[in-house]
Amino acid sequence: MNTLSSVQLAPGGPVFSPVAAGLWRLHDWGFSTSELAAWVEHAIHLGITTFDHADLYGGFRCEALFGQWLKANPGQRQHIQLVSKCGIKPLDASRGWQVKHYDSSRAHILAAVDASLQNLGTDYLDLLLIHRPDPLLDPDEVADTFASLKQSGKVRHFGVSNFSPSQFALLASRTALLTNQVEASLLHSAPLFDGTFDQCLQAGIRPMVWSPLAGGRLLQPTSHPALHAALQQMAAELAVTPATLALAWLLRHPARPIPISGSRRLASLDEAAAACRLQLDRQHWFALLAAAQGQAVA
Repeated sequence: MNTLSSVQLAPGGPVFSPVAAGLWRLHDWGFSTSELAAWVEHAIHLGITTFDHADLYGGFRCEALFGQWLKANPGQRQHIQLVSKCGIKPLDASRGWQVKHYDSSRAHILAAVDASLQNLGTDYLDLLLIHRPDPLLDPDEVADTFASLKQSGKVRHFGVSNFSPSQFALLASRTALLTNQVEASLLHSAPLFDGTFDQCLQAGIRPMVWSPLAGGRLLQPTSHPALHAALQQMAAELAVTPATLALAWLLRHPARPIPISGSRRLASLDEAAAACRLQLDRQHWFALLAAAQGQAVA
């Protein structure tokens, strides 16, 4: 099996796989130790070596579950890249959080990183993202915190998630940001047109993409019948699965996004890897866009 070629997230930045494996549902998958090992090792075998986490995934339990595998396989750390996110505090009276809120303060970022490192069983993160734009974010404080984390060796690179272009530009004026992880798919194409992907192209960085299959809705005939039919027909023509085709549609964009595949199925990892080898021509790409939007471009 041919493994995927690695890509650089930004000039001078880390080398990631062209698609990432997402762990936000790991706690719900109910994997045994051997099943988790099989899933992670299948991803690595395909060349999917970037694993996307966040501290609060699975009620703050997913990182520790993945960490069980990594602690049992410490020699694999040099072959994988770990991404995590922090800054969301859900309603949790046991933690003293009486209302869901965001926290981009220095104290919280530092504490969150230490917790993620302990749970994951590693001494550094390849990439740390601020999970959501915080209206109370102080860009100078965050920049100083990032600098401290980099100097300590705990985090090698930084970015954000779900930031608008202006929010990204503000923080990027104070510290180097290597990605903006945003939602994008054939059913959520806003980043292609609202300046998000344009900004990544301008900065020479790759966006990361969550929910690239719209949470599975792209594959359901009742969600968007016209798009579903177009995906089915074109996928049959190209001898790929509809999921591979939908991911290849994203990968075709010149911003070179990195989709995150978040399914427990080994076949979903195979489909994500196959998408990296499928180069859509312009007519196929625009045909899918027209099906998604219900009309051809003007």
